[in-house]
Amino acid sequence: MLTVQIVLFDGFDLLDAIAPYEVFCAAAMNADNALSVEFVTAEGPRAVTSGTNGVKIEASGRLNPERAGIIVVPGAAGDVEEDGPDSVPAILARAMNTELTGMVRQALGQKDIVVATVCGGSLLLAMGGLLEGRPAVTHHLGMNVLEATGAIPVSARVVDDGNLVSGGGVTSGLDVALYLVERELGPRIAHAVEQLFEFERRGTVWRETGMAPGRRKTWTGDEPNIAADKAPMTYGTPDNRLTEASVFEGDWDTTIATPVGKLQVKLSISTRNGVIQGKATQGNETVALLNPVLLDNKLTWSLQITKPMRLNLKFEVAADGDHMTGIAKAGMLPASKLTGHRVS
Repeated sequence: MLTVQIVLFDGFDLLDAIAPYEVFCAAAMNADNALSVEFVTAEGPRAVTSGTNGVKIEASGRLNPERAGIIVVPGAAGDVEEDGPDSVPAILARAMNTELTGMVRQALGQKDIVVATVCGGSLLLAMGGLLEGRPAVTHHLGMNVLEATGAIPVSARVVDDGNLVSGGGVTSGLDVALYLVERELGPRIAHAVEQLFEFERRGTVWRETGMAPGRRKTWTGDEPNIAADKAPMTYGTPDNRLTEASVFEGDWDTTIATPVGKLQVKLSISTRNGVIQGKATQGNETVALLNPVLLDNKLTWSLQITKPMRLNLKFEVAADGDHMTGIAKAGMLPASKLTGHRVS
C-alpha cells in the first residue's frame, strides 16, 4: 500500500494541505484503497492551527521519515508584506527550526520516499539547506528567495526532480497530487480523480530529461562591450577610491535584525593593492565577502549565511567614523537592518 503523510505545522496554509489530501483520498476510493493518507506533525498527534483565520486540523500521527511512500510539505499562510511574527518568512522559519528539517533530510536520503512540496513548502526545505543545487519551484513571490538559498528556481507549475516534486502557487497542490497519483498509480486513476473534481492539471511538468532548449541570439548592434564589462570597476581616481575604502577598514561587530531573529556577525575589511577584501564570522564559521564593491561611499557585497536559515544575502552599508549602518536583503524578504561598530 502506498502511504501519504501530509505534514502540518503551526501557521500552515489550509489549501496547500487540504487540496492534496482530497486528491489522495479520491485516488484511494478509485484504486480499491491502494493508498492511505493522513495528517502528521514532527511532534506527534495534536491539533494544529493553520495560518488561515486560525482554523485547526487534527493531526493523527508523527511524521515517519523512514516509511516508504510520499511526504507532502505545505507552505505557510500569513503576511506577505510585513516582517513581524505573523509573516510568511517568520512562520516558515519557526517550522524549519523544529525537528521537521532533520526528518525531511532523513526522508530525502531514502530510496523509496518522494518528498513533495506545495507553494512555500519548498522554501521551508530550502531555508533549512535541503534544496541546494536542486531544481524546484515555489510561489512566484518567493522565487528569488528560493534562488537565494542555493536552489535552482524553475518557472513551472510542477517540477519533478526524482525524489523531490514541487509545485508553485497555492492551488498547485491539486496539480502536484494528481501528478503523483499518475506517477505512482497510473494515468487512469489520475484521470478518474480529475473527472470527479472537474479539474484539469495545467502546464507541463518540468523534468531534467530530453533535449535542452536552444537559445538563439540575434545581433542588434546594442550588445555590451564584454571586455569592458570584465574590466575591474573603478570610481574616481585610484587615490580617491582607496581613501573612500579606508573608511571601512578594520574589524567590526555588527548586528543584523532579521524577521526571524538577530544575527551577530563579525566583519573584517581591508584593502590590498587597491582591492577591497574581507571576511565575515558567524559563530565558528568564517566566509569571504563575495564581490565587495565601493560605490557612492557605500560598500556592497554578497554573503551566504547558514543560521538561522540558509540564505544568500546582499549587503549595502555606510560608515560614519566607528559606526556602520546599512541593510541586508534576500529576494522578496523585507530588508534587514544592520548596525555595527568598529572594534579595531
